[in-house]
Amino acid sequence: MTEASVREFKMPDVGEGLTEAEILKWYVQPGDTVTDGQVVCEVETAKAAVELPIPYDGVVRSLHFPEGTTVDVGTAIIAVDVAGGAAEPVEAEPVVAAEAPAEEPKPAGRQPVLVGYGVATSSTKRRPRKGPEVTVPAAAQAIQTELNGHGRGTVAEKPRPLAKPPVRKLAKDLGVDLATVVPSGPDGIITREDVHAAATPKPAEPAAPAVTPAAPVTPAPVASYDGTRETRVPVKGVRKATASAMVGSAFTAPHVTEFVTVDVTRTMKLVEELKQDKEMQGLRVNPLLLIAKALLVAIKRNPDINASWDETAQEIVLKHYVNLGIAAATPRGLIVPNIKDAHAKTLPQLAEALGELVATAREGKTSPAAMQGGTVTITNVGVFGVDTGTPILNPGESAILAVGAIKLQPWVHKGKVKPRQVTTLALSFDHRLVDGELGSKVLADVAAILEQPKRLITWA
Repeated sequence: MTEASVREFKMPDVGEGLTEAEILKWYVQPGDTVTDGQVVCEVETAKAAVELPIPYDGVVRSLHFPEGTTVDVGTAIIAVDVAGGAAEPVEAEPVVAAEAPAEEPKPAGRQPVLVGYGVATSSTKRRPRKGPEVTVPAAAQAIQTELNGHGRGTVAEKPRPLAKPPVRKLAKDLGVDLATVVPSGPDGIITREDVHAAATPKPAEPAAPAVTPAAPVTPAPVASYDGTRETRVPVKGVRKATASAMVGSAFTAPHVTEFVTVDVTRTMKLVEELKQDKEMQGLRVNPLLLIAKALLVAIKRNPDINASWDETAQEIVLKHYVNLGIAAATPRGLIVPNIKDAHAKTLPQLAEALGELVATAREGKTSPAAMQGGTVTITNVGVFGVDTGTPILNPGESAILAVGAIKLQPWVHKGKVKPRQVTTLALSFDHRLVDGELGSKVLADVAAILEQPKRLITWA
């Protein structure tokens, strides 16, 4: 293996304008063979979790960062020997040599090994350390005694601890001497767990019988079932991006929210009918599907609401397409993937796209591209039993529709009070782009379609 054959794979910008990503999981280890296109790790950006493929064939030489590390875009994260040579074993690195061998020319690059930077198996000899030549037993005995506190053996008998570069860095950060760590990995390699175990304070030895034990300390009152009063969660990844975007949107775009309560009994009946339709078999059919279609029809009737504000150019950008965002709650936080060109899709196509979007979001596999370029969004807070809300716009979008819980309520229908399926809709919009008249027309159209879903046919 030569330094010239080693390729460094750098953290790519997997999303538009991202500056960092957190390494969630490594799928390879040093010594593994990789091929072009093979996924080597999973990272979490500010927008989603993404799997990274390696762009060449070879053997993994080293992983530069452990799992859980946030790495800047453009920083090398893994080294691969593209020559395909097997990783070389690590030998002990002596502190003092008995006899100084004749100095030979230093190789062009330091010989690589699997872990750390020990000596590679080769004919190259090490240059003697500076200082007076001494015999091995005396020098080794003195150094061994100083380091270990006892006089058994010599330094040459104590090999350099085997550990990968990330583990060495972890030990350095935690102030752990690797020479004192008991390895548990294969071939005596020190693992991250070994370092953490060495860094964990050991329980105090029990007091001698002659010493009176200290009085037990009464624990402070706790505020939660697990005995802790506070838990601090680092803000990063999707949550960090969401927080930043929402703050920017709330204090940049002047928000206005309007509400309407509507009888959706006929829409709920249509949902049940569509579930039995042959063209909709195997597709995701629910109230959200018809609400999405109703919003697309309302935008078609009122196209000026589908726009964005260009602060730099001081222009309003009218969009002749609709990338319909659907807010989705995931374990990593709220994300808003969008259905590209939703305005051009038929009802079955829209149902298929919604099903794929939801399934991908639940699996945590939503790509950054799927969350870019949205124009209008729907957030269904009703699934949590909430009547309505005042949603905040996604940056760059003009409107967002919140759908409340659909409940059976007393409603005046044909002059009589009857139990009907009722929900409340809330439309927030950017008042720089959308005035009260336009916002009201859009919200009224959505409500009218959901009250009389036959209008989907006549207005679409």
